[in-house]
Order: sequence, then structure tokens, then C-alpha cells
Amino acid sequence: MRGLRGFVTLILAFGALLLLSGCAVLPPWEKEILAREDMAWAPDPLQARLDAHIFFSKEASLPGGGAGGGGCGCN
Repeated sequence: MRGLRGFVTLILAFGALLLLSGCAVLPPWEKEILAREDMAWAPDPLQARLDAHIFFSKEASLPGGGAGGGGCGCN
């Protein structure tokens, strides 16, 4: 029983270290690189709005929004 408890503790400690290793402090010059327009999730805002409208029309939902409606796209 003691061996199993130690193994579970070791696994949990390893998982916590794995999760905490994702935190990093970036120097300002690296933040500048990540802030470029081509590094955005959607470099083209018009295309992103069109994709969101098509998704809303087909799925009857907005990603991250609370508006209701049907799947016909007539809202």
C-alpha cells in the first residue's frame, strides 16, 4: 500500500512540474516578434468575420457569444 501511495505522489508531482514548466518570462524583443500582424490567429480580419458568419449560419451558434438563432443565416 505504501509503494502505491508513493508512486501516485511521484506521478502527481511530475504532472505539476510539467504544467508549471509552460510558464515563461519573455524579454521585450521577443514579445515584439510575437505581436506582429502575421502572428495573429486570424491575420485577415475580414476573412475571420466571414468564417465566423458561416460557422454561425451552419451551427446556429456564435463562438464565444450568447446570441441565439436558427441555422438559416437570416439573423
